[in-house]
Amino acid sequence: AMARAAALGRRLRLERLLRGGFGLGAAVAPQRANAVYLLMSHHHLDRPEIVGRFKRRTGVRIGCMVHDLIPYEFPEYARPGHDARHAVRMATVARFADLVIVNSAATGDAFRPFLQRAGRAPPVLVAPLGVETAARAPVPPPASPPYFVCLGTIEPRKNHLLLLNLWRQLVAEHGAAAPRLVLVGQRGWENENVVDMLERSPGIRDHVEERNNLSDPAVARLLSGARALLLPSFAEGYGLPVAEALALGVPVLCSDLPALREVADGVAEFLDPLDGAAWRAAILDYAQPQSSRRAAQSARLLAWRAPTWADHFAIVDAGIRELVGRG
Repeated sequence: AMARAAALGRRLRLERLLRGGFGLGAAVAPQRANAVYLLMSHHHLDRPEIVGRFKRRTGVRIGCMVHDLIPYEFPEYARPGHDARHAVRMATVARFADLVIVNSAATGDAFRPFLQRAGRAPPVLVAPLGVETAARAPVPPPASPPYFVCLGTIEPRKNHLLLLNLWRQLVAEHGAAAPRLVLVGQRGWENENVVDMLERSPGIRDHVEERNNLSDPAVARLLSGARALLLPSFAEGYGLPVAEALALGVPVLCSDLPALREVADGVAEFLDPLDGAAWRAAILDYAQPQSSRRAAQSARLLAWRAPTWADHFAIVDAGIRELVGRG
């Protein structure tokens, strides 16, 4: 309770500073010429008057992180009204940001029309999110039966329904020899069809498992033994699960999306998220102990370099130095 109260107090103090700007402005005034305020979340961006007042009263330059434009581009995958709210956020960034940081070139491309409408051209830095790059463990022997992992919140955008329908078919055809599917992630929103299948479909009960409360090390261990990570999403801004799997030396079957092609850099197999037959064929192939397709991807993976946090912050630091150097 004390921790929650302290967190609430910090939040209220920050909101007062953002609304008024006086206290924070006094704090940064002696170094105002070199001050850059980084706003790394979308919080407060739907209140342009707060951001504008803060910038005017402090005199600092603002750097904003844009994570994705999915609620705006694909409102069917967001809560009602979130598309309009996200459009306001992006317009706020375009109007006030002196530096824009994006996690992928795909996100940057989606954001540029907002800059064009605002008539501004601040630097846009592509700084991919980093993953831990611990040494890869020796490849474990194939699990019996083999299993696949799908990592991400259970929501319509992630297309879990495709996998569940495929698994019902695989179990009907192969019985106990069918591979297993492990879903790692919390249940999200508007996922009634998926939940109904998970809770009421006897055809997948013994072959599909939910794991929604795992630590990061436990997820890494689970991924390491999988035949592949499956990510049949309809839209992504970056694709962190792809980077995490590849960093562990685990092959990936994912949707053919620009952001995922960026992070996988020619290593993963890219499939149409609506092509159930292609996903079925790939899963059956990768489930085999001597899968030629899996072996080919594992060979490609040897040359892949994981994005690191050091790389991410080097890009951001260089962008800040250039911004400050321009005066």
